[in-house]
Amino acid sequence: MAEGQEPHGKFATRCIHAGQSPDPTTGAIMTPVYMTSTFVQASPGVFKDGYDYARSKNPTRTALEANLAALEDAGPEGAGLVFSSGLAAMDCVLHQLRAGDHVVLSDDVYGGTFRQLDKVYRHLGLDVTRVDMTNLDLVRGVMKPTTRLVWLETPSNPMLKVIDIAGVKRVVEGASPAPAPGVRSAELGPLGAPIEKPLLLVDNTFASPYLQNPLTQGADIVLHSCTKYIGGHSDLVAGALVTRSAALAERLRYVQNAVGAVPGAMDCFMMLRSTKTLHVRMQRHCDNAMGIAQWLEKHPRIEKVIYPGLASHPQHALAARQMRAFGGMISVVVKGGLAPSRRMLERVRLFSLAESLGGVESLIEHPAIMTHASIPAEARRVLGIDDGLVRLSVGIEDAGDLVADLERALS
Repeated sequence: MAEGQEPHGKFATRCIHAGQSPDPTTGAIMTPVYMTSTFVQASPGVFKDGYDYARSKNPTRTALEANLAALEDAGPEGAGLVFSSGLAAMDCVLHQLRAGDHVVLSDDVYGGTFRQLDKVYRHLGLDVTRVDMTNLDLVRGVMKPTTRLVWLETPSNPMLKVIDIAGVKRVVEGASPAPAPGVRSAELGPLGAPIEKPLLLVDNTFASPYLQNPLTQGADIVLHSCTKYIGGHSDLVAGALVTRSAALAERLRYVQNAVGAVPGAMDCFMMLRSTKTLHVRMQRHCDNAMGIAQWLEKHPRIEKVIYPGLASHPQHALAARQMRAFGGMISVVVKGGLAPSRRMLERVRLFSLAESLGGVESLIEHPAIMTHASIPAEARRVLGIDDGLVRLSVGIEDAGDLVADLERALS
């Protein structure tokens, strides 16, 4: 079990207590912000509780990592690791691979995820195939003996596809990996041995740990952009990985330390502040989004509403089984394309026109121009990311006020 992680009851209780004990020096109920870059050693190489240098380990970060591991139900052997951004967390995972390894990527993903694989790691020899993972036969059809990573988002960004995590895991387990090349020298540390079987990674950013725990459904790694719901207040940038495997955690932590893309102590403290209210914030996000999605579905200026909680959503039944509620994200297609959608985006007052999502305040954006501009135009067209598509991150304001704001913007 990760350091500082003890069983603390149900989810709401874990939000507030997991990984955190009163400070042993003063009894402070909040984990202190350890603003230090180094730690005094009793003798050369002899240091307390593994703390020698803050890039490697910091007590505030230790508490946060244990908290996130508990929220994602990582189990007794699991661990959480936090990073300076969600893309830094992604980079840590991709460093586990070797030139020639094959990655299966869901077709609808955050633009930055696509950019890192297509514009950075492809040049380093990774082979990437994108596929609609709502169809398990298509996933099965693109698996190769060299596949070492299957990467999906559910719900996806921005089309809110819901993917069967356990179903994809069965496909991954049924794949026949090629024999790994000769194991590298143990002197290279945990990364000396290539990955032998495909890993399943689930980006759980849109759902948060409150709505689903992919590790319990077969995922090997869960990724979060903590900038979103985990941070929840639009005031920090961070990322996280969580796994149930001690061996995999060792590999990931090796890269986390070697590359060094870690958050500072204050950002870790702010995330610990935020996870204490994750359960109540997420429930309000979900309640508001459901009401607004139902209202939008009846609006004459809206062509289509995409929200997993609506019966019209193609994976509604799966979402009802796999998730505890349906989230705070809604995508809509405005009738008439770019001009009316632009007018809507310019006329909102409570919804703020900005990238990102998951904060307490409501945000609205245009994926084709903003968050998904790095996706090739033809790929956007196939997915349905067209000029009329607008994405809403529904906050926790009064739902009636939010509806009135959208009515005014659409009228």
